[in-house]
Amino acid sequence: MKITDISIQARNPNRVNVSIDGNYRFSLDIAQLVDAGLKKGQEIDEERLAELESESEFGKLYARTLEYCLMRPHSAREMRDYLYKKTRTTKYKSRRSGEILDREGVSPALTERVFDRLEQKGYIDDEKFARYWVENRNQVKGSSLRKLTNELRVKGISTNIIETIVAESDRSDGDELAKIIAKKRSKYSDDQKLMQYLARQGFSYDDIKSALSGDR
Repeated sequence: MKITDISIQARNPNRVNVSIDGNYRFSLDIAQLVDAGLKKGQEIDEERLAELESESEFGKLYARTLEYCLMRPHSAREMRDYLYKKTRTTKYKSRRSGEILDREGVSPALTERVFDRLEQKGYIDDEKFARYWVENRNQVKGSSLRKLTNELRVKGISTNIIETIVAESDRSDGDELAKIIAKKRSKYSDDQKLMQYLARQGFSYDDIKSALSGDR
């Protein structure tokens, strides 16, 4: 078999389409193309073609997952959940026929490779994620440290990391309570209902009582 064409994609100038014996077979990003050393007119066998098609799938999945990573920091569990969904068969509508068809998911081995690469590059780091979460979560409207801790546990962060990051944080339940009370005071007719609301947000009774006493 022979590579008969290598052309830059119209929609994505960072990827190229590769044709074999006159027919499109796969696409690669520019870095993958350089690493593979592909050139027009080059002869390849079935084994090499299979390797290149696998690289193509890796490159596409890695790019999509990297975009998801860069939206905001994510925990390792969040990234594994995202990649797991990519292994599932999904439905899509054919542009030509309008039929609802099945699109097979990628292999678990491919998602593991993508996860490992992102971790090596520093895009997946539970400690960085936990620090981001505690520093930014509900910064304006307030959030208790207990609530933040529970959220991090749900995100799959280990107890050791949570304890370390919370201990480093400048946030205090006293300051967070003041933010919430300032926003919610007018919505509650009496302190009892406000105290119940604040307790549901993870604040202790003593801290709530002290904050409300100082708010009068």
